[in-house]
Amino acid sequence: AKMQIPSCENIDLISSTKTGKSEKILVIGDLMIDEYISGNSERISPEAPVPVVNINDETSTLGGAGNVIKNLKAFGVEVDVLSVIGDCKSSFEIKGILEQLQVGISGLFECKGRMASRKSRVIASGQQLLRIDRETVNPIDKETSTFLLDHFERHVGDYSIILVSDYGKGVCETLLTQQIIRIANANNKRVLIDPKGTDFSKYSGAYLLTPNRKEASAATGIHITNEEELSRALRCLKHELQLQVSLITLSEGGIAAFDKEQRIYQSAAREVNDVTGAGDTVLASLGFALSNESTLDDAICFANQAAGVVVGKVGSASASFREINQLQESQKKPVCCVDKILGKDEIKSVVAKLKMDKKTIVFTNGCFDILHAGHVKFLETARSFGDVLVLGLNSDDSVSRLKGPDRPINNEDDRALILASLRAVDYVILFDEDTPYQLISNMKPHVLVKGGDYEGKQIVGSDVVDEVKLVTTSHTHTKSTTNTIEKIQKVASTST
Repeated sequence: AKMQIPSCENIDLISSTKTGKSEKILVIGDLMIDEYISGNSERISPEAPVPVVNINDETSTLGGAGNVIKNLKAFGVEVDVLSVIGDCKSSFEIKGILEQLQVGISGLFECKGRMASRKSRVIASGQQLLRIDRETVNPIDKETSTFLLDHFERHVGDYSIILVSDYGKGVCETLLTQQIIRIANANNKRVLIDPKGTDFSKYSGAYLLTPNRKEASAATGIHITNEEELSRALRCLKHELQLQVSLITLSEGGIAAFDKEQRIYQSAAREVNDVTGAGDTVLASLGFALSNESTLDDAICFANQAAGVVVGKVGSASASFREINQLQESQKKPVCCVDKILGKDEIKSVVAKLKMDKKTIVFTNGCFDILHAGHVKFLETARSFGDVLVLGLNSDDSVSRLKGPDRPINNEDDRALILASLRAVDYVILFDEDTPYQLISNMKPHVLVKGGDYEGKQIVGSDVVDEVKLVTTSHTHTKSTTNTIEKIQKVASTST
């Protein structure tokens, strides 16, 4: 029977961590580097029908099982890793990041000739164009497996819980995975696994798995489209793999679980921007909560909240206690678009709090007289450059001075309300000046976004912000308020 579980408002996990109650957790799995190469694309190559990207930013971060580690470190947990790297540049980078995160690496085996996974994503104007993978995916050899197993057997008693993040890159080969589960069970240590592939038999005997709907369907052969099929898949996984708990993540549908009875925990997400890394967050959050002696229901509720934070971000990310608390608070009252329209005094306190929470603030501005598809696409792209988008909106007097006495068509209240109703826009603030320089100076946002037509021009406020982004959308040259007005006037004149 379907049972909805309430949100985890009463879980006292934060205080338990602050008092040092949380024990050490071991993460086993495939480590990798996630690289993001960003730039602008304004032309097609004469060599082939592909875009030419002018690179202006390159960043890299720990990925794969490293996402689980980063989530645990965000919760203040002491973490050790059991994994394999090679002798390549990416391997040295992985080791360096782990040391910076103060992760225990005595179980990190360096295998000569092996290439650590590196996923390089090329992004232009917020759109991923391609991904380049460099890696060794062969199962680890016997020498490597023996090292990992011996190390695990000697230290298994040090950990409160074992988390396995299998990305199918060769670390979690069948025999090693089965032996780890056997040794852990013999020492009364629970093993939680984020599985990979279609054959889950190597995970038999684990405490629980965290497959998503697609993975569970492939592993069970049950096409999950309704609650009955979901129930069958949950039971199939539990019984065939001898799990203590059968669990399936359902993206915006939440998390379904079955131990003695089936229940569905509703998603905590307010909006879904990117599901990348959500599975890692669920695994880390479950492990953290269970290691703090939470009940299974409370642990899954907490994982749902953490995943709800992460899917609201772009790219692999982690959730902090502060962000989880903020999400819980936001769920207590509906968000009304009128509440997103702020005055100059209100925006100061909002910006101060956002900066205290280490949010990346994006700012853009304009008249937005008659909203069209070009505006919407522009704002969605602008929002992708940070955590919060603040839109400075020219007042009626300001628009009239800039555009002429017949403008605006829509008054400032109507324009502000329509813009505030867009998901991409977090806050709207009106300004009376001809330019938003004073507003930008007071706010000091991190990123200033303007249209691609500002290329080579002096941009007001660029001296105040950390970064300026120019956005060119497919609608830039075909959609405009002026064109819309001219079309309406033309139709009106022909009809008379």
